[in-house]
Amino acid sequence: MADFKEELSPELIKRLAGDLAGASASFDRTAFEQLAGTGIADLELKARIDWIARALTATMPESPEEADRVIRAALDGGGLAGWASMPVNAYVASALLDRPDIALPLLAALTPRYTAEFAIRPFVDAHYGITMDQLRAWTTDPDEHVRRLVSEGTRPRLPWAQRLSRFVADPAPALALLEALVNDESRYVRRSVANHLNDISKDHPDLVLDTARRWSRSSTRGDFVVRHGLRTLVKRGHPQALAVLGFDHQAPIDIMDLACSPSSISVGEATTVVFTLHAAQATTAAIDYVVHYQGVRGPKAGKVFKLTVRDLPAGQAVHFSRQHRFASLSVRTIHPGPHRIEVQANGRILGATEVHITAADTSEGPV
Repeated sequence: MADFKEELSPELIKRLAGDLAGASASFDRTAFEQLAGTGIADLELKARIDWIARALTATMPESPEEADRVIRAALDGGGLAGWASMPVNAYVASALLDRPDIALPLLAALTPRYTAEFAIRPFVDAHYGITMDQLRAWTTDPDEHVRRLVSEGTRPRLPWAQRLSRFVADPAPALALLEALVNDESRYVRRSVANHLNDISKDHPDLVLDTARRWSRSSTRGDFVVRHGLRTLVKRGHPQALAVLGFDHQAPIDIMDLACSPSSISVGEATTVVFTLHAAQATTAAIDYVVHYQGVRGPKAGKVFKLTVRDLPAGQAVHFSRQHRFASLSVRTIHPGPHRIEVQANGRILGATEVHITAADTSEGPV
């Protein structure tokens, strides 16, 4: 799979230049392409976006009103689509930061092209009152992309974005925005609300649990939001979060015949985790397994992998299996040694086993 940074390519710069030149005869396409393209190959994703945005700052009209007109004309012409919108958003968030009256409506126009969730965040910090008023108004916008921007743009821990410290400390103002969106007709919007709720749970679990209980009782479309929004607490085996979703943390469930087959593999190979569960009384179980990867300095904290939700009949043995591959990824390096695997049901660890990982054989055969 190609690296995302390659989306911010010389070809994209030319396309962006064409979109803006088509919207304004005075836009210096040649200067923009030279500024934006020089040295970009050495930069990573975020740096490429900022680099192109700085080239826009140097070549777009100095007047905020005229810059707004050019960008809107490019949008009306069908331009600035996909990744090409990202440096434009970044340009708006920097060059027009002192003009929220122009910038915020412009971001609403840009966000359907891809997303303005990163660009809205500087305005929350720099113009809190004005921006929150605009976000409240957007909760009823007819465009689902704009409504999603309200939730996604105020997530306290949005991946790849600057952290909104004010909402990490006190999520109440952002949560008030979510109240207007939890029953949104668009699943696209509701998924963002769920992700935002999950963000809040990492710092304020009690607040999220209270919210989840209330939404479970009163919302018309909130079941998915609550289930997805509690996922981090559920993975941690939080008894109250499990209870909100209908799972009994103390349900009498026993595990038998837990093993890995094969029990010894090389890096890059897979093992199959097999086990049997037996419930003393009928119950619904959220069943996961936890892998404690071997680190350079010993085992790491467990990573939870979702397995299934299953009704367990009283007194009957139910068999499970799941293949798990120990391959190195960009976010994880597999080290040789014992890797502990635990099985949990309704957040309670029932048993553990180990798979032994050996270094991959990189030697070449006879020639």
